[in-house]
Amino acid sequence: MAELSEKAKSKLHSLKEALDSGAMSRVRRIINSGLAPVDVAHLIESSPPKARAVIWEMVDKEIEGEVLQYLSIDIQSKFLSDMSAEEVVDVTADLETDDVADILQQLPEQVTLEVLNSMDHQDRARVEAILGYPEDSAGGLMNTDTITIRPDINLDVVLRYLRRHQSLPDMTDSLLVVNRQNEYIGMLTIRKLLVSDPQQTVREVMSTGGTVIQATQHETEVAKLFERHDLVSAPVVDANGILLGRITIDDVVDVIRETADHSLMSMAGLDDEEDTFAPAMKTARRRAVWLGINLITAFVASAVIGLFDKTIEAVVALAVLMPIVASMGGIAGSQVLTLVIRGQALGHLSDANFKWLFNRELIVAAMNGVLWAVVIAVLAYAWFRDPGLSVIMAAAIMINLLAAAVAGAALPIILKAKGIDPALAGGVILTTVTDVVGFMSFLGLATLFYL
Repeated sequence: MAELSEKAKSKLHSLKEALDSGAMSRVRRIINSGLAPVDVAHLIESSPPKARAVIWEMVDKEIEGEVLQYLSIDIQSKFLSDMSAEEVVDVTADLETDDVADILQQLPEQVTLEVLNSMDHQDRARVEAILGYPEDSAGGLMNTDTITIRPDINLDVVLRYLRRHQSLPDMTDSLLVVNRQNEYIGMLTIRKLLVSDPQQTVREVMSTGGTVIQATQHETEVAKLFERHDLVSAPVVDANGILLGRITIDDVVDVIRETADHSLMSMAGLDDEEDTFAPAMKTARRRAVWLGINLITAFVASAVIGLFDKTIEAVVALAVLMPIVASMGGIAGSQVLTLVIRGQALGHLSDANFKWLFNRELIVAAMNGVLWAVVIAVLAYAWFRDPGLSVIMAAAIMINLLAAAVAGAALPIILKAKGIDPALAGGVILTTVTDVVGFMSFLGLATLFYL
């Protein structure tokens, strides 16, 4: 959720003081008259479970839906699970169709059907149009609330048509031009409408270029298009060019934030919807999976060390220096891995340029390998006064840094090709590779030298 303004922070501070002191009438007053729905949602998310329930109970029914749409999926699902179908209908009555669809996707199928059946025909058709597409697609992201016009009418008619509306949909920066079959033709910006001769036709002043989004496009591709072309809104069409709705910048900002959250949390093996104040049992269960995976990889690395137990017994200094080799490889590999994953996310990487990047990373690894191999060799000699050990240490560092570069660059490509999220699995696999290669090269060379 976005950073709060100083005014909102002050109100939240007052609200927390009122909660702590038990002044519930003051709490209710601040929530429903002193805070925007997004700030109320922020307060709920930043409170422990018991306090959340108290705050939610005090939210006026009129703003429950607005607050609900700003909550994370986990908390949203918790509140929705306690509602009947009729209550969900009331809560979502004033929300935009894309927000209603997002909420319905958190409900059991039977409850969703009940909510849809309680809607009027037009609203139900709009929500079902969105629910028919995957949640992470442009179709699942779009809003069906659009203003469309025909190309053969003049601008004066358009202006009179707009004045008949009590308000325009949020983020309306242009009107969408369609033919009688509802096929998308182009758009007429509000700016162009206001400065053009009212007697001109829409066809004369409209733009037929611009960005058109296919309903099946992934939401991250949509975010890239908005970023690249500085869009405020964009039309969404199906495979036949039929206008389905539009996507607005506020929804794209949510996608960008969620993508950033996902990348950050996945690096630690956590769910990107992880609730900061989730119950201990739920949190422990989620984290246990990746701790178990990490345990398996740790046993693999330990098994490699076990192969050289006699070497370690003969030269105790090896046990002292082993972590350095593994650590250097891990850091170097993580740098490459993060760079490649970022390149994938931004759409910079392709089959045409990956070879160049791969070769560059090998050269960088070799250069850093030589530098730090010399430094570590000198330090190892100063510590143990064993020239053979210094040479082995330098060689192992070189080998592991090169292996780290190869693994860090190749893993995201391989994992993505297999349909696995590189941010989620890449770090675990990379650590295993650098540990195994580091221990194998260091202890293997030491075995050849000393035994």
